[in-house]
Order: sequence, then C-alpha cells, then structure tokens
Amino acid sequence: MRSVVITGASTGIGWACAKLLLDKGFRVFGSVRKQADADRLQNEFGANFKPLTFDVTDEAAVLAAAREVRAALDGETLAGLVNNAGIAVAGPVLELAADEFRRQMDVNVIGPIIATQAFGPLLGVDASLKGARGRIVMISSVAGRNGNPLSGAYSASKHAIDGLSESLRREMMLFGIDVIIVAPGAVKTPIWGKAEEVDISAYKNSPFFPALQKVRTVMLQFGKNGLPAETIAEAVFEALTTAQPKVRYQITPDPIRHLVTAMLPKRTVDRIIAKRLGLIPSA
Repeated sequence: MRSVVITGASTGIGWACAKLLLDKGFRVFGSVRKQADADRLQNEFGANFKPLTFDVTDEAAVLAAAREVRAALDGETLAGLVNNAGIAVAGPVLELAADEFRRQMDVNVIGPIIATQAFGPLLGVDASLKGARGRIVMISSVAGRNGNPLSGAYSASKHAIDGLSESLRREMMLFGIDVIIVAPGAVKTPIWGKAEEVDISAYKNSPFFPALQKVRTVMLQFGKNGLPAETIAEAVFEALTTAQPKVRYQITPDPIRHLVTAMLPKRTVDRIIAKRLGLIPSA
C-alpha cells in the first residue's frame, strides 16, 4: 500500500486530499495540531488514516513524526509529501507588526522546509529504503504570482513557496524525486471563512481601514464562491500519480479573469484593484 504524508489535514484542502487519497487506496498520515482533530479524523477516515500531531513550525515534533512514519513504512519508501498547512495574515505592509509577518512566514515557508527536511529521506533520498521514489507537492496559491494589497505577508509567503519549489525540484533531480506546485485560486475552505473573525480594530485609525473592511468582504465572498476543496484534491492526486506531471497546476474558479489579468499591463491592474478597494489618493 502506498503511503502519503499531508500536513494540515484537519480541514479544507488537506482534509479533501486525505479523503480522496484514502478512497484511491493510499494510506494517509495526516498532521493536525489538536488531539481532538486527530480523534475526529481517525473516526471519519478509518484504519488507513494515521494522525500525526504536530505544529509544522515545531522542528522536534515534526522529526518525531517522521520517525513514527519511518517505522510504519517498514523499509518501504513514502509515495508523497503534501506540504499543505498554512495560514493567511492580513494587514498593510506599512503597519503590520513584524511578529505577525514572522508568524506568516514561519508557518507558510519555514514549516514546509522543516517538513521536507524531515520526510524527504523517506521519499527515497535514503537509499536503504525499497520502492519507487516519492514526490513532493507544494500547495502554493495564485498569490504566488500576484501581489494582493493588504495581504502582502501571505502573498510574500506564496512567492517564497514558488521560488523554493523551483529550486527544490532541480535539487531533487539528483534522487529522482519530483516537486510539483499546486496553486489554487479561491477555494471554499475555512481559511477564508475565518476572515470574519480577524480583528482589524487595531487599524481603525489607519488610512487603510476602509480598504481592509472591503478586503474582509472579498475574502468572505471567496469562501462562498470559491472552488470546492475536492477539485484541488484531484489536482494533488494527479500530481502524485500521473506519469508526467506538470511542474505547476493552477486551479481557479475564474481562469479567464486570471488570464486577462496576466496579460494586462501591471499599471492597469493596479488601477483596477485600487478603484475596487478604495486605494485612491485623496485630493
């Protein structure tokens, strides 16, 4: 039975990936941060789901989980690592606390690095393991190529993931291990629904406050109108299993808009976004 590790499996894309891969006959090791989520997923998914309890920023805990997975593999290689765990921090770059920016990068960038270093040997870097080489799937975002205002920390983290994945893919050629980016647009996941819970009162005296309120509304719309997480899971499954995967899968609910936006001059896109969010200089 082929085995896959998925970080951030409790909800959203990670949960959908776990379910699909289990349905396809994989054994799934899914990371969660809370024991309650581990128990819930074990009950939902059954015996072929193995919860791993760690925060992706906790290197010691991730390494301990990797040892647990190695023991369960019993000398076989890991078929895949899906670096999915992530958060979205909102706020203007000019005013966002450095600690908040650091938290964004710790979870979305350093976390995948820690996980890749911990589980990478199990994909076939360790020559003592038997079986086909595994693959790494990095969950990025369309924000990896677009800088969205008032979510600069999130956009920066996904730009970093895109660049990291390009470098890693070329490095891992040495071991025959592929690295594939899956870059969703808006997806119906809790990461957007949590926008309503974000406290922006710290910015109430900021010139950015009206735009932040509009961004929160847009994020809530993303949560309602985005793609189902199952659609992203299908792309992850293809990335892990097809004979010749693409290097990047971009999946959005409105591909034509993204195509047109990519073709327009940057200054034109700037003006469109600024008008939408009220980021227009006062007279």
